[in-house]
Amino acid sequence: MSLNMFSLFCCDRVVSFTRPDFESSMPAPETARSSNRSTLQSAPDVQRCSYTYLSPENTQEGRRLLDSITWPETPPLPKPFSLNLTTNGAKSSFSIVLRDGGWRVGDELMVRIQLRDYNGNPKKSGGDYLTSRLHNRMLGAGVVGQVQDHLNGTFTAVFPLLWNGTADVEVLLVQTSESITVLKRVTEEQPDRIWFSSDFRFGSVTETSTCNVCLDADKAPLCNFTDLHTGEQWFCYKPKTLDCNTRVSHVVVFRGLKINKEERLLFQRGINMKVLIKALGKATATILPKTGETKTITTEPSGYYYGNEWRPLGGPKVHQFNNASVIACLKGKQVHMFGDSTTRQFYEFITKKLPNLLKFDKHSTPQCGPFLAVDHTNDIMMTFRCHGPPLRNYKINLSQLQYVANELDRLNGGPNTVVVVGVWAHFGSFPMEVYYQRLMAIRRAVGRLLNRAPGTKVIIRTANMKDMNVDSSLYNSDWYSLQRDKVLRAVFKHPGVLLLEAWEMVQAHYLPHNLHPPPGIIKLMVDMILSNTCPENGG
Repeated sequence: MSLNMFSLFCCDRVVSFTRPDFESSMPAPETARSSNRSTLQSAPDVQRCSYTYLSPENTQEGRRLLDSITWPETPPLPKPFSLNLTTNGAKSSFSIVLRDGGWRVGDELMVRIQLRDYNGNPKKSGGDYLTSRLHNRMLGAGVVGQVQDHLNGTFTAVFPLLWNGTADVEVLLVQTSESITVLKRVTEEQPDRIWFSSDFRFGSVTETSTCNVCLDADKAPLCNFTDLHTGEQWFCYKPKTLDCNTRVSHVVVFRGLKINKEERLLFQRGINMKVLIKALGKATATILPKTGETKTITTEPSGYYYGNEWRPLGGPKVHQFNNASVIACLKGKQVHMFGDSTTRQFYEFITKKLPNLLKFDKHSTPQCGPFLAVDHTNDIMMTFRCHGPPLRNYKINLSQLQYVANELDRLNGGPNTVVVVGVWAHFGSFPMEVYYQRLMAIRRAVGRLLNRAPGTKVIIRTANMKDMNVDSSLYNSDWYSLQRDKVLRAVFKHPGVLLLEAWEMVQAHYLPHNLHPPPGIIKLMVDMILSNTCPENGG
């Protein structure tokens, strides 16, 4: 396949991601029909639609990036289907690899994992999604391990030993390889399984129409709402009688998924999804104090917990902020937050801590904002605005639906400006290229902001693991989130940007996984934001 084109087969059409001239001007919203511009050869009666990149560099970099995160091949489902031949967490096990002389701080601990099926037979293929954690609840300590898939049913997990005392090993089967086979197929065949709609209104006439990243132009004429600045595509079917420019709202519409009852058995929480794997022998290691030279740690996480505090390995030290030190840190500053509800949590947490903040959000939607809070005495301003489509939300006015890149281009920036961006949770059901395109638009805007205002603090929030059931898995599983998290990290490898390590902070913590992490973890993340903003402060 040419590097100038990404292609995804979906539903009854082909979605082709093609590349135009650099930052070429986009047409204003208009009625559009299928152009059939793709060069792909495909089956008859397959509908094509184009997805536009902004620059010639995007395609080559994007292909390298997406190839680099390719998941191991997963096995096809047994025919006839037999759950007994699939991975079973309760039958699987792990064991700690003993070390001569025991372990000391600075060493590494290795764990061997053997997956088995429901019959107790060893698995012979890879592709399962496992996570691992080393922790001591009494010490408030925890760190994630690096898991390696050996593609034969066995895995190893390696942990850096960062504290003195005992450490308990935990291995979690997040998704089986067979369920990932289903998740891959669902994305390929039903990438539009979450749909959206908009109201079009003129005078007393209102019509509702279906909208999405890509629509079948053979069904009806399309309204093209591609953003003129970022190039982000968005389409709606043209209303029967009203013009495209009468669109006034946006809302999510969930559609049913086409998976059979056997496939649903692969998503049973506590059985073959989000289930702890038992230990063969001891699951606890004793770690002695460091003496002299120790083995060089080859697997370094971004940080770890100790004393219930997050300690980054590299990056700014995290201080603990109380109400007074939050005010001292933010005095004279503007804090702008953009993204989804997991970023809105930061806005809500901080504004509750500042008693003098006046909120100006009377006519804003609870989910999306926009929110504005001002402390005139201390010259503090805070804002939050949700990102643009695809946004799964209750009905909102179209004026409130703005792309993050456009909002960043409206900021003056400077040493007293802090920007926090978190965009990930609403993209799980779409092809990876859609998410990559969004991140690239934001990265360009961040680059422009830092160029005109080098002192601006920019913080990018990573994804995090969540609680899952069968339905949420098919829309937004941890496996989907992991792939997007890898892309985000690759796109924002920039010395002027801080990655807020939500992924490891949630995984290493003892609290249950949740799409919206509980207040205790949010407090630690806010401390990280403030420590980057005011490295000399803390209270």
